[in-house]
Amino acid sequence: MQFKALRFVDPDKDKALFFATLRKRVDGYFRENKISRNYNSTMVIKTIVLLAAYLIPFILFLILAPTLKITILLWTIMGFAMAGIGMSIMHDANHGAYSNNQRINKWLGLTLNLAGGSVFNWKIQHNVLHHTYTNITHYDDDIDDKIILKLSPHTQAKWYHKFQVVYAFAFYSIVTIYWSVLKDFLQLHRYTEEGLNTNTKKENLILWIKLILMKSAYMFILLAVPTLFFGIAFKAALIGFLVMHVIAGTMLTVIFQLAHTVEGTTHPLPNENYTIENNWAIHQMNTTVNFSRHNKFISWYVGGLNFQVEHHLFPNICHVHYPKISEIVKATAEEFGVPYLENKTFMDAFKSHIRALASFAVVPSMDDAIG
Repeated sequence: MQFKALRFVDPDKDKALFFATLRKRVDGYFRENKISRNYNSTMVIKTIVLLAAYLIPFILFLILAPTLKITILLWTIMGFAMAGIGMSIMHDANHGAYSNNQRINKWLGLTLNLAGGSVFNWKIQHNVLHHTYTNITHYDDDIDDKIILKLSPHTQAKWYHKFQVVYAFAFYSIVTIYWSVLKDFLQLHRYTEEGLNTNTKKENLILWIKLILMKSAYMFILLAVPTLFFGIAFKAALIGFLVMHVIAGTMLTVIFQLAHTVEGTTHPLPNENYTIENNWAIHQMNTTVNFSRHNKFISWYVGGLNFQVEHHLFPNICHVHYPKISEIVKATAEEFGVPYLENKTFMDAFKSHIRALASFAVVPSMDDAIG
């Protein structure tokens, strides 16, 4: 089925004034303080620390061939580092926000390969579908039902969904394993069928070959190299690999869900004319939630994903600037009577996510969205 784009149309022209005013004020912040919208020294240091935290434990694993306990510790560090790289370095780079030099963005965006993912698919799923159609059922891939997981109030509730508050986190833990093994192949096929992938047949052939080679290289380096070249038992490498992905998958998925799949967000449906009757910026304010804005450690580690409101409005700004920008966004939202959704702490957001999962499991089917 071909993808049908939606339009955001609101007859209330005053709503557009909110984002126009906000954008002017944010632009003024950078101009008046004479700072770049892109990376700064803090971002460079973070990049070095996170990449080192991923690469050095793997090198130590190869050289030392440690005991199983030390092996698990090293791969645990890699798991947290991999999640951090995904949330900070890769995320900003593939939004074109890390640097104003697109070559730097391209190379740092490829750090997604450290999780076994495809940049091409990620940009369609995240930059196009999620950022444009946030929380819109059948359009935002990130809230599509996942086998036994229900993330939208507008899809059919099954009997087993009442248990999803328990098994959801087991599902979250295998997300990056599925991503590295199968997800990209299925996505590339689907995006091509739906017309979201506009490459020529020749370009797609090259893309498929690159995808297969990248996945093969990823598995070979992490699972085969330790055994073939360093005499490490395959079992040790496999256990470490699984530990890393369980940690990274859980971290990445939970942090993302706290921004959209929580109480207070809306899940609007398009009308018969494929139109969302709202201003796009207001839509983002209604579907996105911040958390722990004043927790410096969380803000550092999750790459500003706790500032999702600011990120959705200004995805081309490096996340290290979001704490300052958030004050501008909140004040402007209050001035225009626009919701500024946030949970004060991580636990507040986490509990809200649990309650949202439970509510989705009992809401009657409203599967009347276009799809």
